Amino acid sequence: MAAPYDAASLPQTEVYKYDDWPSDPHGRREMEFRLTYKGRLPAQSQANTRAKEKHNIRKHLHSQLKELWRTHPEMELIESMPASVIIPGAASVIEGLADMYARGDYRFVPLVGPLFDSACALDILFLRRDQPGDLVRHGGDIDNRIKVLFDALKVPQNNSETCGEVPGPDENPFFCLLADDKLITEVKVTTDRLLTPMNDQERLHDVHLIIHVRTSGSLLPLGMFGVWRQAALTELAFFDKKLKGES
Repeated sequence: MAAPYDAASLPQTEVYKYDDWPSDPHGRREMEFRLTYKGRLPAQSQANTRAKEKHNIRKHLHSQLKELWRTHPEMELIESMPASVIIPGAASVIEGLADMYARGDYRFVPLVGPLFDSACALDILFLRRDQPGDLVRHGGDIDNRIKVLFDALKVPQNNSETCGEVPGPDENPFFCLLADDKLITEVKVTTDRLLTPMNDQERLHDVHLIIHVRTSGSLLPLGMFGVWRQAALTELAFFDKKLKGES
């Protein structure tokens, strides 16, 4: 992704653009909010995919996203829609999504997914205590650490990515940001030094992340859902098969 970081200069900012920000004639609704994470973010490798660490980050973000679904006016609007119009047979939008994205004992609810033709842009403030020259040697390079974060933001592809765990009392359904990280249109990463003193529960290479999330999605008038629902569900089925590794 990016060139190696200059050991002498922080902060540094990199921008990765993957796709255009979506627009359509039917109008789109946007949301902005911030997620935070403090803890381990090791680099992945072919020998170690960091599945355990990814799921721990996923669990950390679940409670924040659950609160977003509970309190944000846009989510209240989605939840107020007749679920059966959007997801046939579902008792609610959340329950319908949870059934669609079941992985073993887990039932995931992605905020950004194909049902509402959603997209997402991320602006990440990446704070850590590593000295600039120690970043690769000890913590792992930025690119492979960000890849771990991307995987933690999305629904697992298969049961193995939940590491044999079962949902806790507050994790059914389990809220996550993305159905697929291919829905990310742009990422901005600013890396800088973390200056707060380290407490007894922290480790030198722990990171503090502030993730500014911007989402865009269609919210069609209810009268139009009959026309558009089948196309949306077809697209959702395509994404779901891809997430499960099916051809």
